[in-house]
Amino acid sequence: MSRWSHKGVAPHGGVLVNRLVQADPREYAHLPALELCERGYADLELIATGVYSPLEGFLGEADYRGVVEHMRLANGLPWSLPITLSVPAGEARQYRGTVRLTRGGETVGLLEVVEQYRPDRREEALEVYRTADPAHPGVAALLAQGEVNLAGRVSLLRLPRGEFPEHHYTPLETRRIFHERGWGTVVAFQTRNPIHRAHEYLHKVALEHVDGLFLNPLVGATKPDDVPARVRMAAYGVLLERYYPKDRVLLGVYPAAMRYAGPREAVLHAISRKNYGCTHFIVGRDHAGVGSYYGPYDAQEIFGAFRPEEIGIQILKFEHTFYCRTCGSIVSPRTCPHDAAHHLVLSGTRVRELLRSGAPLPPEFTRPEVAEVLRTAYQEAQPA
Repeated sequence: MSRWSHKGVAPHGGVLVNRLVQADPREYAHLPALELCERGYADLELIATGVYSPLEGFLGEADYRGVVEHMRLANGLPWSLPITLSVPAGEARQYRGTVRLTRGGETVGLLEVVEQYRPDRREEALEVYRTADPAHPGVAALLAQGEVNLAGRVSLLRLPRGEFPEHHYTPLETRRIFHERGWGTVVAFQTRNPIHRAHEYLHKVALEHVDGLFLNPLVGATKPDDVPARVRMAAYGVLLERYYPKDRVLLGVYPAAMRYAGPREAVLHAISRKNYGCTHFIVGRDHAGVGSYYGPYDAQEIFGAFRPEEIGIQILKFEHTFYCRTCGSIVSPRTCPHDAAHHLVLSGTRVRELLRSGAPLPPEFTRPEVAEVLRTAYQEAQPA
């Protein structure tokens, strides 16, 4: 790990972390083992590969409190979500010194435990998620964690390429690709949903002003009713094949777990994309939201809490976009003079109803090829 000296946007904090090590997992068989959940394993990879630069491990208490209370690490650097590893209080004492991290019983990494502390879960919920309602999926996951946080540097013994190895890149790899393609400016787009025409509109508006698009869908843990990652990736594939310039788009997965923290998560998403080497990041309506816990543009407004140079990536703020039957195109409230009676707006619930019934999705809402991928997946998922 060293100060960034390559061409391109600097990583957050000026350091691109690399905690990947080449080692035989059998060397650590004598160490106490800590089994990681899906989110913990994702966080381990994101820390070790530099997506969460400048973090080198799970947060200690000073950084944790700074993030929860002020959205800053103890040194003042902006950071919006606490990246922590928790264990039950009754198990904490067995984790001292170096601990091997396991997933499915296999040793995948190491944690150098230097600190243990008890977080205030209620305060964390209220500050980070703006609610303590256990019906909120992020709050529910938080309340299910152990009572003690373990802090310290991590190492990753093997890079997991996951379910989509051909699209699974580290920040070092994306930065190299951007450089090889001559992309001086790159806009990133975060999604956990299949792309529809309004998304496509945002991409192409942005591509009028930058060199490349990094389509970076989240493929880690999501809610059970979210569209599965394999279905979304298939939809992205057919869309990019037929409707996007191949030399100006890179599809790469974001292996994070979804926290549904709305505004706070939007900031982390922006910082992560800066670490991948992007110069711009799209934030639309209700970014990373769930239910009605956040206002439609809270995720845009939160960036006003920081100076632009502190975040270090240009935020492209878009209003809600939709198809207007009278305009005959995708528009926004800024460009359309017609009222809601002229607009085609489908809720996620309505889209799922149409897919389950086998009814076609309107071509004004999504491309026919994408609709067919979704329809087939939903039909296959229905009980016989």
